[in-house]
Amino acid sequence: MTAETERGAARAGEGPALVVRTAPGTPTAAVLLLHGGREDGPEPPPRLNLPALRMRPFAAAVVRATRGRGVLVAEVRYRHRGWNGPRCDAARDAETALDRLRGIAGDVPVVLVGHSMGGRAALRAAGAPLVHGVVALAPWCPPDEPVDHLAGRRLYLLHDEADRVTSAAGSWEFVRRSRLAGADATGIPMPTGGHAMLRGASAWHRRTAAIVTGLVTRD
Repeated sequence: MTAETERGAARAGEGPALVVRTAPGTPTAAVLLLHGGREDGPEPPPRLNLPALRMRPFAAAVVRATRGRGVLVAEVRYRHRGWNGPRCDAARDAETALDRLRGIAGDVPVVLVGHSMGGRAALRAAGAPLVHGVVALAPWCPPDEPVDHLAGRRLYLLHDEADRVTSAAGSWEFVRRSRLAGADATGIPMPTGGHAMLRGASAWHRRTAAIVTGLVTRD
């Protein structure tokens, strides 16, 4: 997708924009990245959307790690800045983006990679039939977040326990609960990075790319 087409998709206003970073002719798998946001924010994300920019190096790392494997890599641009309570806007956008991704890539396995609010959206949308795994980065995992839809999914939650925005303890509790629901869930403590994953960023990028590569090449 060219930059011009990407801007046109974002202007269309009909659901979230799907920004395709690499699209092989015949995809064998797909990776969908979901950026962070706010607890509340019904307004559209700003033009300079820092949470979306933070996902760019993750997308680049995944593209490099999966090159030659027929993996389509795309990112979501939400309609609204926040989760917005029971509206669950980011999760709804993730589900819509999955439908659009299926129209592009077909019925191929999908891995979701989400940061913060995007991690919550990825975990919420992981019940979709084509989703095989989730990599959640410093995810927002409230105590009552549902897990029953995650049976059979492979989940990796990465968190720096010094994170002051979202709770690493909440992530480890989510791992425990999702295992009881039948998920293959793993919690991975990261030594640095905080919530923005800036300090030691390359370790976050490499670890994510390695996990994603393992998920998309798994039989």
